[in-house]
Amino acid sequence: MSVNLTVGEKEFFPGIGRISFEGPDSANPLAFKHYDENRVIAGKSMKDHFRFAIAYWHSFCGNGSDPFGPGTVDFPWEVPGDPIQTAKGKLDAAFEFITKLGVGFYCFHDRDLAPEGKTVAESEKNLKELAALAKQKQEASGVRLLWGTANVFSHRRYTNGAATNPDFNVLPHVAAQVKAAIDATIALGGDNYVFWGGREGYYSLLNTNTKREIDHLGAFLQKARDYGRKAGFKGTFLIEPKPMEPTKHQYDFDSATVIGFLHKYGLEKDFKINIENNHATLASHTFAHEVQIACDAGLFGSLDVNQGDPHNGWDTDEFLTNLYDATHLMLVLLQNGGIGRGGMNFDAKRRRSSTDAEDLFIAHISSMDTLARGLIIANEILEKSDYLKMKESRYASFDTGDGAKFESGKMGLEELAALAGKLGEPKQISGKQELYEMIVNQYIR
Repeated sequence: MSVNLTVGEKEFFPGIGRISFEGPDSANPLAFKHYDENRVIAGKSMKDHFRFAIAYWHSFCGNGSDPFGPGTVDFPWEVPGDPIQTAKGKLDAAFEFITKLGVGFYCFHDRDLAPEGKTVAESEKNLKELAALAKQKQEASGVRLLWGTANVFSHRRYTNGAATNPDFNVLPHVAAQVKAAIDATIALGGDNYVFWGGREGYYSLLNTNTKREIDHLGAFLQKARDYGRKAGFKGTFLIEPKPMEPTKHQYDFDSATVIGFLHKYGLEKDFKINIENNHATLASHTFAHEVQIACDAGLFGSLDVNQGDPHNGWDTDEFLTNLYDATHLMLVLLQNGGIGRGGMNFDAKRRRSSTDAEDLFIAHISSMDTLARGLIIANEILEKSDYLKMKESRYASFDTGDGAKFESGKMGLEELAALAGKLGEPKQISGKQELYEMIVNQYIR
């Protein structure tokens, strides 16, 4: 992966070279301690286990602003009064950062990559221009697009929703953005295309017809899928669940909700689920739970890696540094075939007070190391402990006899009920939860 800048191109992160692996004893904050991209774990390199991606929006658009104050970071690529030149400089900065960090993928919303124009046609022209430049960057660096998407939630026209808006006149604008974003994703060879329903929900039932809105969302996604396939998109469409915020009731609450939605509208063959840790927290789930439910349904797609503050009821988008979360996540992925064509996108932002350019590197390095440790620990648990044997033995009564007969669908309710009298009160069997937790702690070292 090349880190070379083109002649005359400004360096936005001077003094920082290609981040290298120095091992766990290193005290260098700009080096990996645990993430060794070439180290093979369970038959795959770390690089292939994770397929790390950089979130264009937080890393190169988020300036630290919050509801109580303006931004704290001044981006050196910003050209006042010239949004196109700013976008071009931002693209240069993004690929400099991505290649110096040694990550293979990135993700973007249409409005992250290119500014919105005064008309639909101008917006599409801007996106095509920046996508063409991004393609040149990809070819020169070897960096690839994990997924693209459209921001159909920030503009005021989407205040009452995008595809679920009660005003039909909004829907054509949604279609224009999604079509252009799919076209850009195809042009850039994206492996996936994401739909995040940032405003697809409601605040009050008093003024909402939920059935019509959800039906409209299902119909719109069918049409978007049909267009994408016709246009040549061969990747996976993804839906990202979130229970609330910005709207009080989001229609894509969690993995289980999305699974039911996809099956209801006949989308399950083309769509899978993009899961974010912070969104799982807001739904009162764990990251591992959401991933496991999607895997069980054969609909696991990709990950937005971050963490939330359990004491806050909102989306804090912190970088993942919780080693238990990382370990539990990797236990699930290792048992369910891994990341596939998805990846781990760092949908996370520096804290508002972290204003140095190197802080962006440190944040990603720390999270990548956390996930690498989680992979190493999870693999050791699976290979060296009795974890799998213990887990399987809990369900041994379903492996033979009447249990196997029930699992295969060959035992009815009456037959089951008759067994109760014959078997008598079942013996109490311990779930051994504390022992499982002890095993995890034993390998975290």
